[in-house]
Amino acid sequence: MELQHAPDPWSRTSATPPPEHPVRLVIPAQLRTGLGCDVVGTSREHGERILDCLPRVGCVFADDSAGGERWWWIVPAGSHIGVTWPSSVTYTAGAHRADPSWTRIRRGLRSGRPRLIHSPAGDSPYTPPIPLYFLACRLAGSVPRWSLAAGG
Repeated sequence: MELQHAPDPWSRTSATPPPEHPVRLVIPAQLRTGLGCDVVGTSREHGERILDCLPRVGCVFADDSAGGERWWWIVPAGSHIGVTWPSSVTYTAGAHRADPSWTRIRRGLRSGRPRLIHSPAGDSPYTPPIPLYFLACRLAGSVPRWSLAAGG
């Protein structure tokens, strides 16, 4: 089977591009990230409610460097294609994974870097993006919107 190359969908989406100096997320080494990694950012309040509702949750990070704490959910790359995430959500394409073998943890210091607050039970770091999308829309009070023609 030969791999097919699709046009780059990133320029036609509302996702935030990765920052020039991205913060690297330390995903536990035993988890497989073969689908790439994007991140969905929610408020802590919404994050707690989402965590209580979803039957399966991947890696979740917390980051309080931006004034109010944000929770970051790992989703497969391209989970923004064809959907409009609510304005209260930050979707960032192209999350970078740090190599945990050289990452040192500073105990007692709050470096402002995202810290892992939930680790999945299985071998996947991903939160299923469709249930996450619907819950984020519901909590934001927005109607889910998607397009079958997006990315094509």
